[in-house]
Amino acid sequence: MKFAVLRFPGSCDELDALGAALRVGDAELVWHRQRDLRGADAIVVPGGFSYGDYLRAGAIARFAPAMEAVIAFASDGGLVLGICNGFQVLCEAGLLPGALLPNVNLRFTSRQVQLRVERADTPFTGACPPGAPLSIPAKHAWGRYHADEPTLAALEGRRQVLLRYAPGHNFNGSANDIAGVCNARGNVLGLMPHPEHAVDELSGSTDGLCIFASMRLALEGAHA
Repeated sequence: MKFAVLRFPGSCDELDALGAALRVGDAELVWHRQRDLRGADAIVVPGGFSYGDYLRAGAIARFAPAMEAVIAFASDGGLVLGICNGFQVLCEAGLLPGALLPNVNLRFTSRQVQLRVERADTPFTGACPPGAPLSIPAKHAWGRYHADEPTLAALEGRRQVLLRYAPGHNFNGSANDIAGVCNARGNVLGLMPHPEHAVDELSGSTDGLCIFASMRLALEGAHA
């Protein structure tokens, strides 16, 4: 399988995402001005920054030519993963519900967090270890997931919350301890922690690799 990893002006985590994707398949960077996704089977909208996060995080990147292709790709059922700033971009683009607001401490915060996998039957979590928390780093200033009460109720009712902060690890104040949420169709996931930074034992955890491996497993099963 092949991943396309977007690159925006100011991105700083796209190479890490590329390296993580290369551990489970082929991968290629796609510049923000390009509409050609190079025949990719899955898309990663990476973390870092995009266009300096002017206006608000993800607000400008949402209009990038590459995102036009990603929106079309997602509407056709393609798998799209948004990490940190990528999560913000996907929310701005309307591919995911809700928004990311400033952390409750109003500071950029970087720390290792524990995540609880709420569902193991999705294209993004099928290869995750059952019952075990994921140890993955998070680093952001605008990571507090917010949605109005009807939206939150719908997300919970439709089981669209795929990842939740373990007790004591929700440092940003996200509603319902939400760390990662998918769309109603289940083919688009956004999460604030960085799985691409937890794919090598030298980093202290390889738990993030299961997100990328799950996408490959789902695609291989679809084509079997």
